[in-house]
Amino acid sequence: MASILTRADVLRVAVLAHLELSDAEVDLFTRQLGEILAYAADVQRIDTTGVAPTSHALATTTAWREDAPVPPLDREAVFANAPDARRDAGLFRVPKVL
Repeated sequence: MASILTRADVLRVAVLAHLELSDAEVDLFTRQLGEILAYAADVQRIDTTGVAPTSHALATTTAWREDAPVPPLDREAVFANAPDARRDAGLFRVPKVL
């Protein structure tokens, strides 16, 4: 398979990325990146006529509910379930999280 990527291309990218590559690494990356680009070219040739474009592999729907006002919780019921609450200040005490 003829590579569509040359050693010069890999060296140029390495310079732009500030990478120091050995000759063996340049050869390896030239081969590997060439294979990746060849595979991408194969994927581009697939006939997708009649396939709707998508942004996700699975159908997605919004999981959010409508925002509707509801009455607040009863303050006394909330404080009854809160250990060590300061009812006079309307505060809950919680353990430190560091």
